[in-house]
Amino acid sequence: MKTLVVIDPEILGGEAVFAGTRVPVKGLFDHLEGGETIEDFLEGFPGVSREQVIAVLEESKLHVLAGI
Repeated sequence: MKTLVVIDPEILGGEAVFAGTRVPVKGLFDHLEGGETIEDFLEGFPGVSREQVIAVLEESKLHVLAGI
């Protein structure tokens, strides 16, 4: 399985980022919570692919559902 998220103290102080970028994963959730679309997020962060976003959302969904 391809790495989706990287946590490295040398990258943004250890904040979770999309693999291969310096884009915080939290930014995706902040955009969505603010009513923006995935397309809006991707326009603002062209280094992140749609596939990465969908994969992170899917993984997050699995974690939430596993806790139910």
